[in-house]
Amino acid sequence: MSMTDPIADLLTRVRNASKARKNAVDIPASNLKREVVRLLQENNYVKDMVELPDNKQGILRVYLRYSRGDVPVIKGLQRVSRPGLRQYFDFERVRLSTFNQRGMMIVSTSQGVMSNFDAARKGIGGEIICRCW
Repeated sequence: MSMTDPIADLLTRVRNASKARKNAVDIPASNLKREVVRLLQENNYVKDMVELPDNKQGILRVYLRYSRGDVPVIKGLQRVSRPGLRQYFDFERVRLSTFNQRGMMIVSTSQGVMSNFDAARKGIGGEIICRCW
C-alpha cells in the first residue's frame, strides 16, 4: 500500500508516541523527514535522532523529550500544507507568523527547509509544512 502523505505519517507517529509517553519512535527515513526532525531537535522539541540502517530506505529513531512530571514537550503537531491543498506564505505572512503564532512552523523554501524564524530573518517565504507547539 502506498502512502500519499509521508510527512503526515511522521507527525502522527511522533504525536501518538508522545501522548503514549514512549521514549523513542521509529520512522521510515527520507531526506525531508530528516530535515523536519532536525529542526524539531534544534528547537528542543525532541532529544535526539539516530539513523538505523536496514535493507530498504533506513529508519529514523527519534527520541522524544519530556519535561518534569513526564509531561511531553510537544503539545501539538499540525500538518498545514497537504497534498490536496498546498499552503504557501509570502515573506510578509512568514514574518507575521513569528509574532502571532505560538511555537514554530517548518517552512520549505527555495533555500532549503527551515523554521519560520530563519525564513523571516532571511526574508523569504515558502510552503508551510507543519506547526509545532
